[in-house]
Amino acid sequence: MASPRDIFDESGPLHLLTSFDWRNTFHRRSLAASLVQGVYVLERDRQRGRVGAEAHAPPWWERFNFQLNHVLVDDSDLSFFGAIYELKYAHPFFYQSTPRPPRYVIAFRGTIKESLTQSHDMKLNLKCLFDKLEQSPRFRTAFEAVSNTVSNVGATSVWLAGHSLGASIALLAGRNMAKSRFQIETYLFNPPFFSVPIEKMIQNETVKHGIRIAGSLMTAGIATVMKKHRGDKEEDPFVVLAEWTPYMFVNPSDPICAEYIGYFQHRDKMKDIGGEKIGRIATRHCIGSLISGAMGKDSEPSHILPTAYLTVNLNPSEDFKKAHGIHQWWQEHHDWQSKLYKFT
Repeated sequence: MASPRDIFDESGPLHLLTSFDWRNTFHRRSLAASLVQGVYVLERDRQRGRVGAEAHAPPWWERFNFQLNHVLVDDSDLSFFGAIYELKYAHPFFYQSTPRPPRYVIAFRGTIKESLTQSHDMKLNLKCLFDKLEQSPRFRTAFEAVSNTVSNVGATSVWLAGHSLGASIALLAGRNMAKSRFQIETYLFNPPFFSVPIEKMIQNETVKHGIRIAGSLMTAGIATVMKKHRGDKEEDPFVVLAEWTPYMFVNPSDPICAEYIGYFQHRDKMKDIGGEKIGRIATRHCIGSLISGAMGKDSEPSHILPTAYLTVNLNPSEDFKKAHGIHQWWQEHHDWQSKLYKFT
């Protein structure tokens, strides 16, 4: 007989199956996380040869009244890295209300630590680190799916969702669409922030704040000098992106994503001490990208955002696996802290 944990793992958040409300932000988040988990299970089904009645993936979307429209395959290793889900039916009332349900959800998994996928997934993580993910076949396939779906049904009928590496893909796809004035509702679970993990490494708030101020001064100074040298007159893409508000979910015990907490909170602290102008300049740059720009390469960092609705899981995590896991984002009775950070 399967244990309750086994049933939970193979069926998703059972507590939502009889009381799902599209207007409830926790329900919407739980749905997005479950559809991302569906992609993980799809790939594990593929690797283990589970098909038909033996497959474990369908409950992750079928119980929320979705169907699998299309599987996204990475040409480099033939793995399933994403999926396009289509909502089978929603009451017409919800399509007339705000927020309304999506017609399609495009979800992306993160790294799977199994022999058939781990090597290629880790190579893509390195591409993320050096802002090269956009050049990968996996991202090109993902963005084509997003662009085509939005062209067919409109941006307001599409959601994006991703976890870890998949969150990087969803973030980059959403950014690119937002630059073209298509703002897609996006759910980013444990998205990587590529910087020194100050938030995780340093516990003393005064020291942490001092380091961030020094970093902002340095970043703003370099960015200002480079801008004068180039004579930039084009519309700032960071300002264009400010109208897009993805939902971001991070855990302070997860060094991969925790730095987003300090990134956004520091902007408020710079305002409090009268350093808003410096903070505005620094928040749109990172040292690595500035160095790349000085060398004549693309200098726009893909992982930083002007605006986000940030949710932090304040519950203690036993280990890295739990802190970085997707399961935490649909569990009940968690201690969450949410805040909208908007670049103005």
